[in-house]
Amino acid sequence: MPGTGSDTRAEAYVERTADDLEAVFDVPVRVSVVLGRTKMPVASLLKLNTGTVVELDRQVGEAVEIYVNDRLVARGEIVLVENRLGVTMTEIIKPQ
Repeated sequence: MPGTGSDTRAEAYVERTADDLEAVFDVPVRVSVVLGRTKMPVASLLKLNTGTVVELDRQVGEAVEIYVNDRLVARGEIVLVENRLGVTMTEIIKPQ
């Protein structure tokens, strides 16, 4: 009530759990992991064949970038899991 001096913001706080997000659990998102980047002319790009090595701007063991829907969300390391490549998150990037 106006004029009573009560703080409605404190009353509005409700603790949330993962169950509260159930409505978005089935929403598809695109996850991308960037191993590295390079620049090359289109002529060089057109000459690429199977087995061609493309030098990237990262060193072996350097962190990779993890994007969700084109937004940087984390950095991580490449891991091998049952003969498949995977990524483990080592750092979460907080939104600005």
